[in-house]
Amino acid sequence: MKGKDIIFRLAMRSIRLHFLRSTLAVLGIVIGVVAIATMGMMGANMTLSVTDQLSEMGNVLVVTESGEGGGGGMPGPGGPGGGGNDEDDYIPEDHFKDIERIASKYGTVYALYSESDTIEVGDEERRASIYGLDQDIIPEILTLSDGAYPKSTSSVIIGPSLAERMDLTLGSKIDIGDPDEGSTTTVRVVGIIEERGISMDLNTDSAIIGSEKLFTGIYGGEGEYRQVNIILDDINDAGNVSTEIEEQLNKKEEQVSVQDSSRMLENITETLGTMTTFVMAIAGISLLVAAVSIFNVMMMSVTERIREIGILRSIGTQKGEVRKMFIYESAILGGLGAAIGAVASLTIGWVVVLAMVGSTEYFFAPASLVYVPFAMAIGFITCVLSGVYPAWNASNLDPIEALRAE
Repeated sequence: MKGKDIIFRLAMRSIRLHFLRSTLAVLGIVIGVVAIATMGMMGANMTLSVTDQLSEMGNVLVVTESGEGGGGGMPGPGGPGGGGNDEDDYIPEDHFKDIERIASKYGTVYALYSESDTIEVGDEERRASIYGLDQDIIPEILTLSDGAYPKSTSSVIIGPSLAERMDLTLGSKIDIGDPDEGSTTTVRVVGIIEERGISMDLNTDSAIIGSEKLFTGIYGGEGEYRQVNIILDDINDAGNVSTEIEEQLNKKEEQVSVQDSSRMLENITETLGTMTTFVMAIAGISLLVAAVSIFNVMMMSVTERIREIGILRSIGTQKGEVRKMFIYESAILGGLGAAIGAVASLTIGWVVVLAMVGSTEYFFAPASLVYVPFAMAIGFITCVLSGVYPAWNASNLDPIEALRAE
């Protein structure tokens, strides 16, 4: 034990004697640890934030007609029921009934009419999405921030972005349709929906939502739906529901396409994970630079202490103890760099996450903080490995030749 203390104290003595050089080596490790930990935490926070936002729509299945122009999963302009340019690009009533029979036991099933059209408020014109839904379904899937749900064919609810852009309030009147191309329909705003963001089933923030009767009264196409949406009670049923629908409706030929939003969520998460790994790999280059610096420091230490090594060997110090002395030096430098880097990465990481992600809500989540010990381990191991060859080289010096060195 006493021998080990002497070897350790010799290692500490060497670090103190070459304090500036040792400090620069430690700084290299600190920079590498901070870079890896910060990039990892930024990626983790971004992934957790996006996953949390998208998981709200992760339980949605979108069924569309599988022909050309269908299957996109997002409402769009065009033909009867807003399905697209092809007049047959819609889900007919009998298919909707089949889908409802299969999926109703797993959650809420509803059909969607959709169209993009010109709307006019006062002297201002713009285009907006027009949705037609069963009046009984609207309260189940949409939440109001103000007002009431539509009870007649002349009343609608609107998204918050549309309300803000066109200065619409409760009671405002909207003319739907292009007056230059024919008649228009005037509706009254009775409610404003809470913001939902981009969603697979309905993009309502800039849309007008009314009853099915209102929609078919304007555009026709009764029983010709743009898509059928299924809001599952349990996201784990997504695979079973998709399979059952496809087996039932696509027996003879492919008639419908089922888009599972949970798969999209997995793809996005995997993509973000790959990006995080790539950025961390770039950050790891700084550790390689630090490793070269440590290697250089240790080799210089061996060169400068050849006579000291010769004296130690001549008084009976074993090769293994000489190796330990240099390994101790690199381990001390690595430990200091990793510890300081860990503390610095928490502070710097917080600032970077706030700037890049916009929120530190998930900063202290285990999936985020795990990158701190990970970066510490990488930094420490890198530093120790950088000292292995110099230590081996020092222990194999010939004592007689070492004593003759100037």
